[in-house]
Amino acid sequence: MKKAKIYIPAKTAMQSGRGKLKKWILKFESKNTSINPLMGWESSTDTLEEVILKFSSKEKAVEYAKANNISYTVIEPEKKEFLIKSYADNFLKN
Repeated sequence: MKKAKIYIPAKTAMQSGRGKLKKWILKFESKNTSINPLMGWESSTDTLEEVILKFSSKEKAVEYAKANNISYTVIEPEKKEFLIKSYADNFLKN
């Protein structure tokens, strides 16, 4: 049985906005890795590791996994709390 994880990717250091964080990703996991003796790189014969599917919602990703007999793990995104303050707050003593 194929294994996959369903998650929303974290934003990279090069991104300032959160626009690309709305898509859920289904990414297959592979444990069949080995070290290439010639180059020393990690390689695998499993090509499913390269497949990344994007979905508009978590429910659609889960539905796809169930329909295609894929065992999955859902990784929920962490909720971040934003503190909105003005520039003048930097100079005021609390």
